[in-house]
Amino acid sequence: MAEAWARMWKTNSEELKKRAIIWRKEPTIHRIKRPSRLDRARRLGYKAKQGIIVIRTKVGRGGMRKQRPVSGRRPKHLGVTRIKQAESMRLVAERRVNEKYPNLEVLGSYFLYKDGKNIWYEIILADTSHPSIAKDVEFKKRLKAFAK
Repeated sequence: MAEAWARMWKTNSEELKKRAIIWRKEPTIHRIKRPSRLDRARRLGYKAKQGIIVIRTKVGRGGMRKQRPVSGRRPKHLGVTRIKQAESMRLVAERRVNEKYPNLEVLGSYFLYKDGKNIWYEIILADTSHPSIAKDVEFKKRLKAFAK
């Protein structure tokens, strides 16, 4: 499966372009039923069980020197703050998803696609208070490791 994704990225396949067209129309932070890259998601801790969700998110591409829009807006809504050179776009995506879902823990994220304007990532989240996660010994260890 990883080889198939690598081949699609190298050749910029039509299938990937069609998916990107659909993804552009979706909201910025969009919950999906199952991961697109199952092999990568499993390595990060994804399991098809209750309490684990997958989010596809897009982050705007571009340099750190984003032009400030003309006219009055709050700095929070300008789209120019909180993007720093030292922080990768993947971390920006994880932070934004974590702000939207504050009760969930980020298990990991991985790259999906990028075009001229956006980069897409999928982020795996776990609900630590969900019974199926709270009982799972493997997840308890993993989440304690993230908490440190």
